[in-house]
Amino acid sequence: MGRSLIVLGLLIAAVGALIHFGVPIGRLPGDITVRRDNFTFSFPIVTCIIISIVLTLVASFFRR
Repeated sequence: MGRSLIVLGLLIAAVGALIHFGVPIGRLPGDITVRRDNFTFSFPIVTCIIISIVLTLVASFFRR
């Protein structure tokens, strides 16, 4: 449990550092955004795929 909390904390800190240094998390090419008169729909599909890949790699690293 302790190891998981440390990893989660480091992951949150890494994402915070990326945002601080200007990496566009959530606005990647391929993300879908539809804007109408008074309605905006945003679906970050590419961001979801990248987050899924990173979390899968982290989980597989700690299972070994």
